[in-house]
Amino acid sequence: MNQTELDNLHFESLAVHAGAEPDPLTGAVMTPIYQTSTFAQVDVAQHKGYEYARTDNPTRTALQTALAALERGRHALAFASGMAAIDTLLRLIKPGEQVVCGNDVYGGTYRLFDKVLRGYGLSFSFVDTTDATAVAAAIQPHTRLVWLETPTNPLLKLSDIGAVAEIAHAHGAWLAVDNTFASPALQRPLMRGADFVIHSTTKYIGGHSDVVGGAIVLNDTAVYEQLKFLQNAVGAVPGPLDCFLTLRGVKTLALRMQAHCRNAMLVAQFLADHPAVAEVYYPGLDSHPQYALARQQMSGPGGMVAFTLHGGEAAARRVARHTRLFTLAESLGGVESLIELPAPMTHAAVADSPLAIDPGLVRISVGIESAYDLIEDLRQALRAVERAP
Repeated sequence: MNQTELDNLHFESLAVHAGAEPDPLTGAVMTPIYQTSTFAQVDVAQHKGYEYARTDNPTRTALQTALAALERGRHALAFASGMAAIDTLLRLIKPGEQVVCGNDVYGGTYRLFDKVLRGYGLSFSFVDTTDATAVAAAIQPHTRLVWLETPTNPLLKLSDIGAVAEIAHAHGAWLAVDNTFASPALQRPLMRGADFVIHSTTKYIGGHSDVVGGAIVLNDTAVYEQLKFLQNAVGAVPGPLDCFLTLRGVKTLALRMQAHCRNAMLVAQFLADHPAVAEVYYPGLDSHPQYALARQQMSGPGGMVAFTLHGGEAAARRVARHTRLFTLAESLGGVESLIELPAPMTHAAVADSPLAIDPGLVRISVGIESAYDLIEDLRQALRAVERAP
């Protein structure tokens, strides 16, 4: 399909068909796994578009085409992990330049920014990005990038992408949005003014907890060429099998996100009504501080829910230990439901920082099982809290 035809497709059709042209050699409907490290050349330094698999691979090209189409971007680059994507993007920031970042972000992002990149002369300010005026106040003459997670990990806060984009651009800075929690099925930041969209494709895009990957999507061709150079020079690229598995996940993204949202809404409401639960964080509940923004900016509230219990950390640990259908594990976005405590697990890197997480916070990734089975699992786990002395 040509670009005009793709542009006219609804998201569900786009997810199935973008980047998925039949193989010209065999007619294979599914993109082949080009499991090769190098490609024959027709003459010295003359090739058919591919010369070495770190630089490019046809399976990766198909994935990158699909990811760009899903985000309505012009270009996409795939990486070996979400962190590899973030690290490559941050190589555009020079020593002495500043990044303004949200103060509720994935622990690995904070670790990279504060413990690694700060040592190379980059500076970071962590602010509440739900408040656009706080973002504006944090920007300095040397600010080069504003970094958003929306919804955030793990407290599911939302930032107004359009408003923050205007502020960043007015000061000559880029806006990058980590869209992992929403996925392009629910939110497309480039269409609201963002310069870069970042994904851990490990999560909802892959969707089956069997592959690790990352991506950057953007529109600016000149900046894309810089990032493409870095992708090749640094070499943190996914293998062809990883790209194939991620492409497979893309095809059911629309359907899976509908199920994630439906189940998470029912689970969140159950938790909000339960006497053992102190607070629930979920953009689909009208009690959420950015509920109106969620309805305006997202087409669905997502599959992630966080909550605290009246019994604090001890109660949270007891619930996490007693679920049977929810698996106690890190990560998110797969078809199966997961439960974790961010403070000692995914966000251990922020433990001694101003971004420290309440040790009693529970984060769940609501899968596509029956919502009634998931609720019953949480109900029986919460009984363990009620039985505790």
